[in-house]
Amino acid sequence: MATQRHDREIHSLDEFDAALGSGTSLAGFRIQSVDLTDRTFALLSFPAGDAVFLGCAMQPEAATKVRADGALVFPPVPDLPFDPYRARLYSPGELFEGIAEHPYEETPDARAYAWFRRTRADGDIFSSMLRALHDDALSDALDEHLRGAPVVGVMGGHRMGRGTDAYAGAARLGRSLTRSGLTVVTGGGPGAMEAANLGAYAAPLPDAALDEALELLAKAPSFTPSVTDWARAAFEVRSRWPRGGDSVGIPTWFYGHEPPNAFATHIGKYFANATREDGLLARSTAGVVFLPGAAGTVQEIFDNATPNYYASRGAPTPMVLVNRVHWTTHLPAWPLLQALASDRSMRARIALVDTIDEAQEALARLRDGL
Repeated sequence: MATQRHDREIHSLDEFDAALGSGTSLAGFRIQSVDLTDRTFALLSFPAGDAVFLGCAMQPEAATKVRADGALVFPPVPDLPFDPYRARLYSPGELFEGIAEHPYEETPDARAYAWFRRTRADGDIFSSMLRALHDDALSDALDEHLRGAPVVGVMGGHRMGRGTDAYAGAARLGRSLTRSGLTVVTGGGPGAMEAANLGAYAAPLPDAALDEALELLAKAPSFTPSVTDWARAAFEVRSRWPRGGDSVGIPTWFYGHEPPNAFATHIGKYFANATREDGLLARSTAGVVFLPGAAGTVQEIFDNATPNYYASRGAPTPMVLVNRVHWTTHLPAWPLLQALASDRSMRARIALVDTIDEAQEALARLRDGL
């Protein structure tokens, strides 16, 4: 049943034309964010009963006809800095469009954040509905992109600076995980998250490329005080090595002061942080590595521990915490995690290691035990 629904989704003009080429009706299709203004003849010619058109531009006579057939039509919403019906994940170039010539504040990402802050303060129900539609569309796009992939999450703090040993270690981890055949997914922001996505991006490149990239990025070590300089340094790396490896970032405009990083080749950016966090961890089916972080990373540890504790998603997924001192002394999440796991099946799926270099081996060991 789910496969049939997926097969009835149309995300592009090519898919629209192919559907009409192989059938005689649009009945039952879900057409998502496709510009159909040049397909008026087809829309007038083919039955469209029970079809749903989500954010599809079309000529007035075509819209009238498909409604008369019994289709639902959700028209595009004007004057928005984002598409609430979008069918695909974002790319870095899309979110940072214009960054080479203009400051970050003029990019689509920054404009979406400004809209979010304004409409959230207003409490407008229409705006909250648009945010929910957008986030649901992004969840669908993530499911489609990651279907069948072995996904490993890499979590960690946004304060991990470029040019530090910790940042370089997180990048090496992302590269190694990707080279082992796993798909790296992070929270999509700066710091440890960017480093892991950078490593995944460097995976198909010669080893020396990552070292050179780290040197280039170090000239803008943080997104403060200038997101513009920070982002431009990342795009300089991408320009020098344009054929990097794939990974996914899942950031949020809820923390919009933290920009998304440009090394996640596919970005699922949400308005609702709770939806984002749950989806990020639920999709990490091959396990999660937790690098040092603060409140956000602690939240992610126990967001992941809860379904492992109750086995609500099936067998528990591996959890590897990195930096013994951080997780036992500074923020003692490890003792609590151990106590939770003591009489549960997740006990054999958690590990604490001292260094980033030990993380992948620990993850592999826990996965082999599944």
